[in-house]
Amino acid sequence: MKKLTVCIYINIVLSVLFSILSLSFHADISLLAFPLAAVFTAILFYSGNIQLLKKSNLRHLTAIRRVFQYEPFVFISAFVIQRSGNRGMPFALDIMCALVWTVTMLISFYIQHILSEKRIVSLNEEWGALVQNFPKSSLHGAAAVLREILEWVDALIQAVFTIILLNIFLFQLYEIPSESMVPTFLVKDRVVVFKTLAGPKFPLSQAGIPYIQDYKRGDIVVFRNPHYGNDRKSEVKTFFSQFIYMCSLTLLKTNTDENGEIKADPLVKRIVGTEGEQLVMLDGNLYSRTRANPEFKVVEDDKKWAAWNLNGLSSETKNKIEWIPMSESDYDSTLYIESERRALDLKSAAAECERLSAQFASFAKGGTVSAEIAAGLLNSADLFIYNLFSSVNTHALNLLTVDGGAQWFDMFMNGWHKNSSVLDAFLVGGDMYSDACFRLNVMAKLAFGRIVVETARLVESGASSSEVAASPVRMEQLVFAQALNDYILRMDQRNMPVFPPNNSDGTMAVIPAKSYMMMGDNRYNSLDMRHSYKQALVNVTAYDPLSIRYYSNMAPQYVERDRILGKASFRFWPLNRIGIPDSRK
Repeated sequence: MKKLTVCIYINIVLSVLFSILSLSFHADISLLAFPLAAVFTAILFYSGNIQLLKKSNLRHLTAIRRVFQYEPFVFISAFVIQRSGNRGMPFALDIMCALVWTVTMLISFYIQHILSEKRIVSLNEEWGALVQNFPKSSLHGAAAVLREILEWVDALIQAVFTIILLNIFLFQLYEIPSESMVPTFLVKDRVVVFKTLAGPKFPLSQAGIPYIQDYKRGDIVVFRNPHYGNDRKSEVKTFFSQFIYMCSLTLLKTNTDENGEIKADPLVKRIVGTEGEQLVMLDGNLYSRTRANPEFKVVEDDKKWAAWNLNGLSSETKNKIEWIPMSESDYDSTLYIESERRALDLKSAAAECERLSAQFASFAKGGTVSAEIAAGLLNSADLFIYNLFSSVNTHALNLLTVDGGAQWFDMFMNGWHKNSSVLDAFLVGGDMYSDACFRLNVMAKLAFGRIVVETARLVESGASSSEVAASPVRMEQLVFAQALNDYILRMDQRNMPVFPPNNSDGTMAVIPAKSYMMMGDNRYNSLDMRHSYKQALVNVTAYDPLSIRYYSNMAPQYVERDRILGKASFRFWPLNRIGIPDSRK
């Protein structure tokens, strides 16, 4: 009995303290936190101290027990409301509120344990006798129905709040929304994300359980999308959206962006880079180095889960995939372009560009103009690789006749190697990615130059338009240009520049401590930490003033550990694929 009395008094004191800590002086919804906590504290005092301890009124023991059951739920609600305003709370206040809530919750559970009908008999003989002699309920009709409804409502409310607490501190359910993790996860797969070891935080605060677990390459994690802002308004909206999402067992998604579209938040991806590493990806191979080992080495483990060609999967798996980004022939074409790029000799390419420029100059009819005027004959949109080759006939005919046409063609074909040391460089730009992009740019220029010169030659010889179109040289180069166009438009999925980029003084930069790089397994169909959500028309290479251009969303970034919600290591739906996923099957 003494234990019960002491626990109730401590509980009441802590409730008063929590109510005081819930005070807010901002003119927003946070003002509601204090009255909610204070009113419930008053109810708690009346039920626990006056009715139970002072008057020994056990007739309403069930109701008194319910008050203690609801205490953690009401106070966590007050905690959230206080932080749902326009401003956050100081970290120290978060910590104090979290500690008080935790102790209060534990004491409340212990009080409920003591007040169970089985234990109250041994707690106090007089109380035990009173409880046993209470008459059974004799409610009938509407009163009985109402009581039944209230009991169901009570059970539902407690279930909802229990889900919230489980979601905050233990685990979270997550539905796979896209095919970025194929074949490891398919759309509509549902997974459990275990959170306890990941340092879960109290809602809308930085107070929480300390981090226990670090992550390694290959871990599949669910994390908050860093592409979206983490301002107060967004965080509040995200919390309540996640609340609805969990309560509906992942069926209802209400977390939308400013355009009304469902946010891709949180994300599920695989960790491919860890702290202390610098990464680069070329031809589908991920490379890593550290300050201790400054030479880039292939990350062999990445080949276990990186999926480039889905055509080799089983028919059963392929039938469940909505979109396979590349056909077998497309992938073969990708490998062909990469082999041609690796085999390209830049000195031979420069000599051919000089020869093509001289040949075109011999056909050109236009006069000379200033270098500035000549450089503006084609704009940046014209140099977009698709536009360049889709309009190659028009460009060829215009350059043949317009003043400055031969000048522009010479600048375009030869600007990449004139007055430059690129021909003697081991790697243009100093790394394999920059060198590869530079070579792709040269390959595109060679294809364009061959088509233009062949077109000029045929026109000069008096060939008809059909004869021009049927030229084997043109047809061969157009086929190659199509393959090159397809490759460049997809190369941001297949390749990644050195990340993090080197410091301004040339020294190596690495992924900071407690930060990670994530990618999807389905590399051709994954918008991940390699990319931004916006595209821009950019140069294929920075080492050519008239570079071929393409639309890129390349913007690699790492993710800090505190944005990781936990590991997604167990699939519970569909039932025929339940278990720990293995991308190699």
